[in-house]
Formats: sequence, C-alpha cells, structure tokens
Amino acid sequence: METLGQILQGISSLLGIWLIAMLVYQLILSVFGFGKQTKDYSDHSPRSRFLVLVPAHNEERVIGDIIGNLQQMDYPRELYDFYIIADNCTDNTAQVARSLGANVIETFKESPDAPTGKPIALKKALARIGDYDSRYDLLMIFDADNLIDRNMFREVNSQYLDTGKPDFIQCYLGCKNKTGIVAWYYYTSYTVTNRFFQLAKHRLGLNCAIGGTGFAMSTAYLRERGGWTTMSLTEDFEIQVEATLAGRRILWNHNTRVYDEKPTRMRASIRQKIRWGQGHWYVALKNFVPLFRALFHGRISIGEFLSLFFYMYGISGYVAALLQFVITLALFIPGFGVTPTLFGMSIPSAVIGITVFVYSYLGLFYAADRIDNGIRFGFGTLPLMLVSFFANVIISVFNQVVGLALHRRQQQWVKTEHCVTRGSAQLNVSAIRR
Repeated sequence: METLGQILQGISSLLGIWLIAMLVYQLILSVFGFGKQTKDYSDHSPRSRFLVLVPAHNEERVIGDIIGNLQQMDYPRELYDFYIIADNCTDNTAQVARSLGANVIETFKESPDAPTGKPIALKKALARIGDYDSRYDLLMIFDADNLIDRNMFREVNSQYLDTGKPDFIQCYLGCKNKTGIVAWYYYTSYTVTNRFFQLAKHRLGLNCAIGGTGFAMSTAYLRERGGWTTMSLTEDFEIQVEATLAGRRILWNHNTRVYDEKPTRMRASIRQKIRWGQGHWYVALKNFVPLFRALFHGRISIGEFLSLFFYMYGISGYVAALLQFVITLALFIPGFGVTPTLFGMSIPSAVIGITVFVYSYLGLFYAADRIDNGIRFGFGTLPLMLVSFFANVIISVFNQVVGLALHRRQQQWVKTEHCVTRGSAQLNVSAIRR
C-alpha cells in the first residue's frame, strides 16, 4: 500500500507540473495583450469577392436579422453573395429566408440514420455552388443567430490584400447577450480570449484560433484541400489544426466584430460544451503525432508548436485537476503511508494562488472590457463574476470528462437553441457593447 501511495503521489506531482506549465504559458502570453490595438494593415478599396454561407437548422425565429444585416453591409453588393443553408429544417426557415430576398440552399439527410450537422451542410452547399474558387476570393461563414459589424467585409478585404492574402482571417468574437450567470461567463471568457489570447498571439506572429463563425477562408486554399472535408463536431478547431500543421497563416482582426448569441440556460450550455469537448478531444488525440511530425519536418516553428500544443491539450487541465482531487481523497485511506492535506496550502502558496486568480480572471477581464468595450470596472459585477466562475469550473470538469469519454462519436450534431432576437436587422454596435 505504501508503494502504491508513493506512485499516486508521483502521478499527482506530474499532473501538478502540467497544470503549472499551462498556467505559466497563459500568464506569459497575456502580457502581449495589453495596450490599445491599432490597425496593422492599410486600408484598400473593395476588391475581394466574398461568398458568405449561413448554416441554419430550424432558425425561423432569428434568421431574419442576419439576412437584413447582410443586405446592409458597407461593401459593394456586386462583390459578395450570401446563401442561407436550410439544413434538414422542419420549420419555415427556407420560406422566411426566401421571402426576405435571400438565396437559399436546402439540404436533407439521405437516410434517417445519416450523419447531420454544420460540417455536412457546408460540404453539400459548396458542392451545389460548384465553381466557388473561380467566382470568389474568400469564404465567410456565420451562424444563423449572428449579427455583424457593417464594415466587416471592408476590413477583411483590406487586411487580406495588405498582408499577402493569408489563408484565414478570424474576426473579433463578440456576444449579443450577457444577462444571467450562464451568458455572463461566456461574455467574460470571450472578452478575455479576444484580447489576451487571440490578439496576443497575433502580435507574436502566431496563428490565432478559428472560432467557428466570423472567419474568412481563402477559396483557393479550400479548393486545394479538396473542399469542405472537416467532419468533426468542432470543424473550426479541426481546420485550424490542419491548416497550422500545413504551415498556413491564420490572422486575427481586432477591428471588426461578429456578435454571437450565447446560451442562457445551464442545460443548453452543458450540451453545447459537451459537443465542443467531444470534438476538441477527437481532433487533439488524432493530431498528436502529426503535430510533432510537423515540427520535425520544419513546417511549423517551435513557437507555433508550443502555441498549438497548449491550445490542443489545454482542456486536459480540467481532467488533470479532477484526477489530482481524486488521488488526494484516495491518499486519506489508511495504509498508504502518506499524510495528504485536502486543500492544505501554506500562507505564501495561498497568496500566490489568490494573486494569480485575481490577475488571470478578474484583472484580465476588467482590463479587456475597459480597453475594447469602453466599460469601466464596477464592484456590482464582482458577485456575478465569482458565482459564474466557480459554477462554470465545476460544469467544465464534467463536460470535459464526458467529452473525452464520447470523443469517438462525431456523427450527430446537437443544436443549440437560439431565441435572442433584436426585432430588427439594424445592428447597434454601441448598444451591444454596453
């Protein structure tokens, strides 16, 4: 028993080293996110041609806003086309979209047991369009519940032309809603991520993450890779890993935003994050060897390797923390020959832990919210911050464990219900940011 106890302590120590390594990486990276961001590209007149796809499954309640939004973009109308992909809809999504003047592509399952989801809808739509690479320069994908800054195509066009036509450009991921514990945590995490993860990486010359919506992709690269072939539950993460390992560039645009609706109910959030966990674990485990192969063959730099490595396996921190907790409880069993202390910390360790928490969660959020959204710190938000943080930590541990257990299941898409509508497609940016 004593030997087993020593082995368990050794495992716990290794898990602790991994958790500390991830924490140190994030703290170092965050330093490069401070300071007001100015354009790092010159303005260009509209020249790039955009193909815009909006996958929609039973979205008749919200589809009208994004259609109106896309019809009012500050960009020459002859330089972009958009299509609503009515995917296996049983409501009036297709009819509503057509009545509002949108191009509609309807897709259906070939059989009751056929796989479904956003990746399959995109693949079918692109096959239907056919010659997209000769007609368009960039593909942009949005969700049905999104709203978009009217200058998005203009900004992406300028960055694309000014930076040597990169393969991807990801735009700032904003939130349409932030009321309640669930939505608030999404808002805080995205606000921090946009500045102290995405922008920080961009400033270091590293690829940013692709967020599933509001990103532009070169149609030449899309055709070169054989069309839309990513089929996991996190198709955005899958194509990000694939492109990075191939030495492609993924840039960040901090000057224009897409606004996504966040879940307001705990159950919807759990289902969404389990799906994200399933897809992330699948892609991460599948690409463990290819990641090292890309480094050894010189397709990616050491910096890009470390950036992608920590992003791919960062979710393991939740599992590692849970295992540490379980091992600590197990070591209380008499006979192991060790005397663990549950949550026992020296005063210096406690001070360091509290300082890191205040900086990495509270400090970075309030700094990003002030710089990017113009919202000053208010003590009234602290209780909500703390409650939402600890609630979501517990939920995230559960989600990642379940996601790991189910990571081989990548065929059935679980829809997140959307219901936050604005009643108008006219986007009031200042109202959303406040």
